[in-house]
Amino acid sequence: MNGKKTNAQPPEEFTGIRKTKPANYAAGGKAIKSSIDHIRDEMTLGQGIGLLKQMNQKKGFDCPGCAWPDPDEKRAFLAEYCENGVKAIAEEATMKRVGPEFFKQHSVADLASKSDYWIGKSGRLTHPLILREDSSHYEEIKWSDAFQLIAEQLNSLESPNEAVFYTSGRTSNEAAFLYQLFVRQFGTNNLPDCSNMCHESSGAALSETLGIGKGSVTLQDFDKADLVIVIGQNPGTNHPRMLSALKETKKNGGKIISINPLPEAGLMRFKDPQSPLELIGSGTELADLHLPVTINGDVALLKATLLIMLAEEEKNGGVFDHRFIQEKTAGYEGFVTDLKTNDFDQCVLESGVEESLVRQAAQIIMNNDKIIICWAMGLTQHRNGVQNIREVVNLLLLKGSIGKPGAGTCPVRGHSNVQGDRTMGIWEKPKESFLQKLDEVFSFSAPRDHGYDVVDAIKAMHGGKAKVFFALGGNFLSASPDTEFCGEALRNCDLTVHVSTKPNRSHLIHGKTALILPCLGRSEKDVQKTGEQFLSVENSMGVVHSTQGNLKPASTLLLSEPDIVASLAKATLGAKSSVDWDKMIENYDNIRDVIEKVVPGFEFYNQKVREPQGFYLPNNARAANFEPTKTGKANFTINPVPFHNLNAGQYKMMTIRTHDQYNTTVYGLHDRYRGIYNERRVVLMNSEDMKSENLVENQKVNLIGRFEGEIRRADNFLVVSYPIPRRCTATYFPETNVLVPINSVAEISNTPTSKLVVISIEKR
Repeated sequence: MNGKKTNAQPPEEFTGIRKTKPANYAAGGKAIKSSIDHIRDEMTLGQGIGLLKQMNQKKGFDCPGCAWPDPDEKRAFLAEYCENGVKAIAEEATMKRVGPEFFKQHSVADLASKSDYWIGKSGRLTHPLILREDSSHYEEIKWSDAFQLIAEQLNSLESPNEAVFYTSGRTSNEAAFLYQLFVRQFGTNNLPDCSNMCHESSGAALSETLGIGKGSVTLQDFDKADLVIVIGQNPGTNHPRMLSALKETKKNGGKIISINPLPEAGLMRFKDPQSPLELIGSGTELADLHLPVTINGDVALLKATLLIMLAEEEKNGGVFDHRFIQEKTAGYEGFVTDLKTNDFDQCVLESGVEESLVRQAAQIIMNNDKIIICWAMGLTQHRNGVQNIREVVNLLLLKGSIGKPGAGTCPVRGHSNVQGDRTMGIWEKPKESFLQKLDEVFSFSAPRDHGYDVVDAIKAMHGGKAKVFFALGGNFLSASPDTEFCGEALRNCDLTVHVSTKPNRSHLIHGKTALILPCLGRSEKDVQKTGEQFLSVENSMGVVHSTQGNLKPASTLLLSEPDIVASLAKATLGAKSSVDWDKMIENYDNIRDVIEKVVPGFEFYNQKVREPQGFYLPNNARAANFEPTKTGKANFTINPVPFHNLNAGQYKMMTIRTHDQYNTTVYGLHDRYRGIYNERRVVLMNSEDMKSENLVENQKVNLIGRFEGEIRRADNFLVVSYPIPRRCTATYFPETNVLVPINSVAEISNTPTSKLVVISIEKR
């Protein structure tokens, strides 16, 4: 890469940094005030409160934010949501509108020069739009003409594999199922989704070791856990409702260990907004122990911990659950043999954590058997991301902490229904059993060749092998690695299409022709031929439940995602399709009827999803049944410690979110918990590293990445001193996605390594 700058990246201007001392608690009165402020920015306070009363309630609508589960039984009357959920729904239900007049006033080049925050705050899309080849402005297009244009482009391809069909995690089960059905009837498995960029490493590791690519715990398990380990995750910002579950763990006598390079407020103390006493008091102390691991020092830390446990087991016994190991697992002897080859002191050194803290953590683990381990991108987005998760599983297997109450695996999904998308068949590597069911139910032969994941799709578009890009939701460009390379890839396409609720940067980095198709949001009424419809989603713990909006749609021209997919399928496939697409859309029960015939666990779907709390999908790991693995048992694995030999002046960089951000959506310019306000172009550094580089607070710098002979640049950042391990730095995405090389991916899962990029720092 030559480091050139285009409008694929956010603008490089500073917005006026202000700093305070980082917070030592999460939520509380400031969260309430922030929520109210965000509502007032988009609607009246009364409208907002009325809307929030329906969010995450039984027979209400599901939050369009994270996939954290709702309680099965009693739910909070007014506040079964978090600050981030308020931000998300405020922008979805905003009174601001973005129609044809807006695009007459703003050219694509003009919009691309704006910040992601400005673009996202513009309002809701109201009309289908087209950017014709060589035009500078989007303009209105009829729905029928849009579908016909896409169909003609798809049908003119030399091969169906020249089209890429991306999906974000917000898509409902019904839309996702129809989408993959259309794509496979069209003739390809090119179905990359946002899972490829986040928890693909989790799915690969868990499928291999436990026989299911999902977590094994339920929300109730947090009430029963003796110990919860939160590793590589910042729940206070990314999954705030998880703090209520951790509060219950502490209330019931359990302990919490936090493992993360940064000390995060959400794992220090929690002031529950639903508790008046906590709002005025000190709240609930969460983490009993914090281990400030160096970036990607997790396997080294876990190895050091396991070596302590093994020494105690061999000396006095009682540490490992040998009955569980004997009856339920395979590979134990090989695992122990390999573990003994690791040098304890070297593992401690590579972890970056003081030995005394490692020993404290090991003692807590040895003293408890009901253990839940939670993780997110801090573990998955590394070259050894799959190995990170496998080592987590090793620890749980030694303690027998899988398949019993209060114990198990908990990969915390980052987007509502990202797990449901995969369950519905959104996957570039579908299982043969799933394809056989599609063939049987719909009387066609689904393609068997594996399709493109996100990284492969970007490369295919860049190399001219893929010419049409269709995105069902999401902000593909800003979510993807190697921003300039990805931007070039999208520009190489003949046609790019985005199904969206609001404008985003992906609309502005486009193919020769581009379409924006506006869809209904979660909170809006979906009325079809037989009346109002409801949809369904699957949360992070495998519960499928209904979601039904009650707001008047932002525009009479909005279509639901299922309707958009069905209309596209009719226009593209015509008489070649065996599916009655009109029937599917008349009543979504008809979609659920066919899902029931194809996807295991959905028997009596229409009946069970109408239960207020929904229903749990089968989970073999939760039942301590590991027959789906190759050995028929839970598998111990061998995972080497990664070593990082940095040259002088080199640092490990990880990308993180601000508190006013969810995935690629920027709701504001503040990172309240970390004490950074009104600025996103910052690099967090250890104060000792700043001294060694002769850097001072707020100094302007450029970030330089070198990978396989290529140089990538992210210019114009401010240095901020922060308690982060030596030789580690942290920056916000998408501003530094440009530094994540397209070829730097996790082994097996092919996930971009956004949590470890080697950089140097250049003074401006």
